[in-house]
Amino acid sequence: MLHTLKQKTENKKAKLVGRGGTRGKTSGRGTKGQKARAGHKIRPMLRDAIKKLPKLRGRGKNINKAFQIKPQTVNLSVISAVFEAKESVTPTALLAKGVITRTGGKIPAVKILAAGEMTKALSFYECSVSAAAKAKIESAGGAVHG
Repeated sequence: MLHTLKQKTENKKAKLVGRGGTRGKTSGRGTKGQKARAGHKIRPMLRDAIKKLPKLRGRGKNINKAFQIKPQTVNLSVISAVFEAKESVTPTALLAKGVITRTGGKIPAVKILAAGEMTKALSFYECSVSAAAKAKIESAGGAVHG
């Protein structure tokens, strides 16, 4: 019969308000003041500690570190061993052959130095070349392009 049905579980008690209640008066915020207000923000203690530290002037411990990133150097002996005749030498090609490595996730600038002998005619692109290395490359029949 519909009028004799009873709930399986009883209703939870209503929350009491006031002195004896669970969330009355200060609603669990303690007492008055900034912490009791809505949207309160407290100045972080760490900031005060940082403010008391003396400021470092100049470049500090990095005084001898250059701003400009130096190019990776590659000798002619390494290039002649890795590349075949009439191939073009670029920073990407050097990276693919494992001669240079990425710096900071980017392909670095490359400078070609004259150590070693050059016997193959190679074309150099996007690399800075020393004067002695350029002479050796051109005497072997190669070319240096910008």
